[in-house]
Amino acid sequence: MPSATIGGVPRWDEGPLVGRAEELARLMAHVDRAVQGRPSAVLVAGDAGVGKTRLLDELSARAAERGVRVLSGHCVDLGDVGLSYLPFVDLLRPVVADPRLAPALADHPVLAGLLTGRPGTGAAAPADDADGGSPRARGTLRPPADDGRLQLFEAVASLLAELAADQPLLLVLEDLHWADRSSRDLLRYLLARLLARLVDEPILVVASYRADDLHRRHPLRPLLAELVRLPGVDRLELDPLPDPDVEALVRSLAASSGGVAARTVEDVVARAEGNAFYAEELLAAGLAGEALPLGLTDVLLARVEQLSPEAQQVLRVAAVAGRQVRHELVSAVSSQSPQDTEQALAAAVHHHLLVVSEDGRYRFRHALLREAVLADLLPGERVRLHGEVAAHLAANPGAGTAAERAHHARESNDLPGAFTASLEAADAARRVGAPAEQLQHLEAALALWSAVPDAAERAGREQWVLLLDTAAAARAVGELHRGVGLLRSAQQLLGPDGDPVARARVHYTIAQALTRIEETAEALAESTAAMALVPADPPSPVRTWAAATHARTLYALGRVAEGDVAAVEALVAADALDLDSAWADTAVSLARLQDSGDLPTLRTRLHEARERAERSGDADVEMRVWFSLAIVAYEAGEVAETLEHATAGLVRARALGVEWSFYGAEIRHIEVVARYVGGDWDGSLRAADELARVPDMAAHVRADGLLVLVGRGDPQARERLAWAQGLATRWDSHVLLMLATTSAEIELAAAAGDARTAADRARWADERLQQLWGEDRLATVRLVAVALSAVADAAAAARSAGDGAALAGWEAEGEALAEVGRTAARAHDPAIGASGPEAHAWEARLEAEAVRLRGTPAPEVWRTAVELFGYGHVYEQARSRFRLAEALLATDDRAGAGAELVAAHEVAVRLGAAPLRTAVEALARRGRLELPGVRAVDPGTVLTPREQEVLALMAAGRTNRQIGAELFISEKTASVHVSNILAKLGASGRTEAVALAAARGLLG
Repeated sequence: MPSATIGGVPRWDEGPLVGRAEELARLMAHVDRAVQGRPSAVLVAGDAGVGKTRLLDELSARAAERGVRVLSGHCVDLGDVGLSYLPFVDLLRPVVADPRLAPALADHPVLAGLLTGRPGTGAAAPADDADGGSPRARGTLRPPADDGRLQLFEAVASLLAELAADQPLLLVLEDLHWADRSSRDLLRYLLARLLARLVDEPILVVASYRADDLHRRHPLRPLLAELVRLPGVDRLELDPLPDPDVEALVRSLAASSGGVAARTVEDVVARAEGNAFYAEELLAAGLAGEALPLGLTDVLLARVEQLSPEAQQVLRVAAVAGRQVRHELVSAVSSQSPQDTEQALAAAVHHHLLVVSEDGRYRFRHALLREAVLADLLPGERVRLHGEVAAHLAANPGAGTAAERAHHARESNDLPGAFTASLEAADAARRVGAPAEQLQHLEAALALWSAVPDAAERAGREQWVLLLDTAAAARAVGELHRGVGLLRSAQQLLGPDGDPVARARVHYTIAQALTRIEETAEALAESTAAMALVPADPPSPVRTWAAATHARTLYALGRVAEGDVAAVEALVAADALDLDSAWADTAVSLARLQDSGDLPTLRTRLHEARERAERSGDADVEMRVWFSLAIVAYEAGEVAETLEHATAGLVRARALGVEWSFYGAEIRHIEVVARYVGGDWDGSLRAADELARVPDMAAHVRADGLLVLVGRGDPQARERLAWAQGLATRWDSHVLLMLATTSAEIELAAAAGDARTAADRARWADERLQQLWGEDRLATVRLVAVALSAVADAAAAARSAGDGAALAGWEAEGEALAEVGRTAARAHDPAIGASGPEAHAWEARLEAEAVRLRGTPAPEVWRTAVELFGYGHVYEQARSRFRLAEALLATDDRAGAGAELVAAHEVAVRLGAAPLRTAVEALARRGRLELPGVRAVDPGTVLTPREQEVLALMAAGRTNRQIGAELFISEKTASVHVSNILAKLGASGRTEAVALAAARGLLG
């Protein structure tokens, strides 16, 4: 029995099956055929480590659950000395060991010597071919002579038929590529007998083999070609696992050992390339970009060492050249003749070490194979080969890119050549709109600066300018903290006595970056320093940008009058100097502040700014304008217009290669939120999940997906929430991420009936917002309103249970919490911007929840919330309709309540908002109201024993995950039981369900 762990990490073949649902379904269909008495066979092909054994183990387990007897046999690589019929001996060994089955052997004496190791009737057979080995090995298994082979084959077939007559049979043969000739012949006979004549026997044969081991002359090839022509033989190719499945596999392996860093997971996924065994080995070694584990290297190189020296030489050249390489380069660098090179490449291809891409280039079948070949090179040989490749690329400009030339020059210690090529590669990346690659190449050039004597001449600029260019590339890909670090380096390089104009440029650029990571006070110090270094007269580009940045920073701090002075100076100077980008940037700042109450004028100013920004070619400013157009529409309650601007802005961002820049990410954030508000939940989730890997400063975009996941009651919400909570150290510089995470925490706590946690998280968020944003913190109103809903539920449950002390406590808690929200609403400064429809709606919701807290039915208050959310917030309007219906029922307006519930139910069904749908249907049952597809509650409804267990744990305050853990069921199953309980009791939430159950005596 293999160990369950390797290096502290569980074996992948011991955990749950990942990513093979389709393949397993195909195999189980063949199992069903066998159970029905229809024989078949499946040939399972896949590279080493791709998961064949794990899949067959799962198949065997599931087949056994269906009453199928499973017999397994394994082929073994014994080199030139093998054992005949070994997989079938292995497969039939349980027959010998089982007293119930052993008597069947009495009718087949020819099998006695083969299966028991005692001499039987057969004599020694002729030696097998080279791949199968000689039967002289160890002498324990004695195969029959050729004249007895047919008798042996028929005996095996008859024995299997007898076993299948008693119970359907699954035969699993693994690693058929190592099978000896006799075993291959026996398999050919069995399948021909079983399938060619369509014998009605309930038998399924599944045989696996390594596709990457089948070179052109491998003896298994002709057998496979013959077998696939038989009726009933299916061929199943196991492709590498997709990256998401490998990530799930890695995380499941790492879970029991305390988890693993996200960077390590990403590295393992990227390097494993869909191979489960490789992923396990890399994870066990705890690698993140380091050398391969020794064991894995040995496995990979074993296949390389089977080739001729000439073929190994071309593999070394190809490994140095890169993952993909052209024939001309290998031929030029290789020391062999063209004919020898062609033969060597052919051998590497035929042995599945290299494959030919569609464009005619060679590439390694797996990236780790290339890594292993590289690791086996001597240092001197590696440097020499890199130098020869670099020389070939330099002599033939069309043979490769500047990035490739830079890499080979650096690896061959040609640092000046690597420096020049890195700058050329960065420029090429900039021209095609690839800022991430531009950043990579610029950082490589910066690292070489001190090692290249004439670096400034080669670069055509000073080092501090190159640092600014690199920081701009970092900003374009959302690496804001990295950008600030680069700018600080430029600042140190210039020093306090450097050129004032250069220093001013660095100061205002740092101020722009600091504003985006919520460091506004530091940003003001930088913009002030920039203003002091350059005079206003005569106007200059540096002074103009310093004034524009100073105005933005002052506005962010609420110092409007001072900001106006700087903004006017920037606008006048920008017009005088034809600096469209500076004019557009300043116009946005000014318009958002001065024209916020005049929407037509504001739109006009922003459209003019967009035209100027586009004309200037400044992608960063253009993205800021697109974001401003979208956010202005959103704050005005124009959801459709918001999506129009967000969609157009994202198209433009992709075209410019700045999709994950600061404002590119903010536009995506607005798109996700607007689709959520407008009721396009599928579109919202797609937008949030479009890219699995996003820059740190765009993490809030993925966290925004929690809005939909929580609203739908999706179990994945907790997994994504855990991911967002893991980024808590970044919350102070990334408030939107903090708000998305805290909002989900409050919603989930409310859904679980945990009013204490909901209230505590709302208070905590308000305190953090005060520290980061000051008194102006409208976001608090929404968080408090949702938390207050949970507190009102707890008060209602205490009121229903007649628990006066608990009721008084919750009412006091709710009143204090409501005051937190009211204070935040009053603190908003109209000078910064008037409150929009969304803010007014949440204020109304807050007051409605405060009234519900006191147990007073107030339909008019809830009707106000419904009307205000009618600006376009589909889900919150439906939730308010539910509460309005509740209040109408309490005042005996059944017709009005029914109409509101029907409207809320339609939205809940359309959005897939399961928790809201459950609550609406429960209220309809409890109120005896007609609702499509919902029947009235039966007072005599009895809970099942399992539901009673779940109810008891609900009463103890357990979450769905905790209930699942205590009852040994999945979280999803626990959620289903909770929903059933709510429906049976006619409760809108967990707290109310517990109260109703207590009132009806359903709790012990």
